[in-house]
Amino acid sequence: MAKGDDDRTDTRGARAGNPALTSRAAILAVVVCAIALSLAYPVREYVAQRRQIAELKQKERVARQQVEELTLRKQRLGEESYIKREATRRLHYCEPGARCYVVLDGGGDGGQRPRQDGRTERPPWYETLWRSVEAADKSR
Repeated sequence: MAKGDDDRTDTRGARAGNPALTSRAAILAVVVCAIALSLAYPVREYVAQRRQIAELKQKERVARQQVEELTLRKQRLGEESYIKREATRRLHYCEPGARCYVVLDGGGDGGQRPRQDGRTERPPWYETLWRSVEAADKSR
């Protein structure tokens, strides 16, 4: 035998690229995949729970802000001047002896339509009723 042939074989006569190494690598790969798969579900649940915690914290901040606003509103409702101002603004209450005006429409035609011959004609009652329903439905 030549001296170079001894370098390529071990005492059992197998090649230096031992096939046992590839089977060990395959076993290691299977073990690593099993570990990765066994950790995938808990990691996914952890991420989902962190997201849920962040959403709940945001909802808590919003709820706390609403509580603060409602507390402030409760304090304002205890003041007589605020109640008078809101009654005048929202409910159109007028103090005795004061002149109060409510402007409903800037058109000023009174709901009448001009006819072709130049005279004005009132619309049918159902149109007047429907317009009043629409006007009442609009937010102020």
